Amino acid sequence: MEIYIFIIFVLGYVAITMEHTLKVDKLIPALLMMVACWTLIAFGADDLVNWIDPATGVKDGIIPTITGDHDTRLHLVNEALLHHFGKTAEILIFLMGAMAIVEMIDYFEGFSSIKGMIKTRSKVMLLWIVSFLAFFLSSIIDNLTATIVLITILRKIVSDQEDRMWYAGFIIIAANAGGAWTPIGDVTTTMLWMADKVTTAKLIMKLGLPSLVCILLPLIVGSFLPAFKGEVAVMAEEKVNPNSKLMLFLGLGLVVFVPVFKTVTHLPPYLGMMLSLALFAVIAEVISNRSFAIDPSARPEESNGHSGPTMRALGKIEMPSVLFFLGILMTVAAMESTGLIFNFGKDVTAAGIGENVFVTMLGLASAIIDNVPLVAASIGMFQQDVDAQVWHFIAFAAGTGGSILIIGSAAGVVAMGMEKITFFWYMKRISLLAALGYFGGIGVFLLFS
Repeated sequence: MEIYIFIIFVLGYVAITMEHTLKVDKLIPALLMMVACWTLIAFGADDLVNWIDPATGVKDGIIPTITGDHDTRLHLVNEALLHHFGKTAEILIFLMGAMAIVEMIDYFEGFSSIKGMIKTRSKVMLLWIVSFLAFFLSSIIDNLTATIVLITILRKIVSDQEDRMWYAGFIIIAANAGGAWTPIGDVTTTMLWMADKVTTAKLIMKLGLPSLVCILLPLIVGSFLPAFKGEVAVMAEEKVNPNSKLMLFLGLGLVVFVPVFKTVTHLPPYLGMMLSLALFAVIAEVISNRSFAIDPSARPEESNGHSGPTMRALGKIEMPSVLFFLGILMTVAAMESTGLIFNFGKDVTAAGIGENVFVTMLGLASAIIDNVPLVAASIGMFQQDVDAQVWHFIAFAAGTGGSILIIGSAAGVVAMGMEKITFFWYMKRISLLAALGYFGGIGVFLLFS
């Protein structure tokens, strides 16, 4: 049975990577392979030999043998399914809360206020400013959103598209590096954090410097490139919502509050995110209603109670991404439960491939393969304790390795679409810079580990 589950995963993943060729959204094969894997397990329950119970896990490096009649086996399968769905739902609810807060910040034009903070006309100075904005912004919101925000701001500052493509390349590197060193900056670090593999303090302490080096090295080289010589043309100022800065800093502050909530209460992070969302929604509704009362023509559509900032934000959540993560994580959970992933980890160890080499290769693979299933698989592959070196290394490698190719990260894919960057343009001009940052960051991480 295990071989059939593996074949389903491979076929599903090929369909995901070829979504543009097949013209089928990646969430469809993700959901299909999730259902197919668990259905196969249910129909073949009597033939199962090994089964990793989520409650007990693997003991002494040996996968437990499943016993009992058909009903007992089905009961164990359903218990495991419920457990994995609960853990996956925690991640998805967390992400949906973060997405909603970001959408409400955007509703009040909070991100547009960042443009007013950029005063320089020097191309080199602008490169450093937008890169560090991407680095720090992606450590609070996800790297995908940070990339969208920064490219949108760039369009209001830089008129030449070729110049914007260069800046976008560095934004991709910076956003992926920034998302790696905090538990809320990237889906993969969030997964490791919510699986209790890393803690906030240790993650920041271990990956802060390597992530910084990951963007500093490309920036130093980029400062001498001809593309960043001279100045950018001045573009006209735009009117910004008077509450934009307030809502920007308040929203980001409430997202940062989530790890504090988890540390203080020891409750799951999604509860902290829901608290932050609720508080931000109250303030957003109050400000929105007050603005409407002062100037009824400002937002006339908000006379309907279902059209306020909260409902608008919830309506703009990217449900295809949420369902894609559901399909991927639950498929990997099926492979984990049958022992496929654990056995692969044992085979890697038996082959004499060291952890550091393997994780470095995993990071390079994330430039081609989505890093979500890679990290999900690694969680079931390694059995080390919380804050072990391997977990921090996985967080860094999977988070930053995707920058080497433009298709290797969500940030790269969205930049590719927004600025019409071709695969080979990026490979020729940006990939080596991204690789320099990746291996430089790995060197710093291993040096201080």
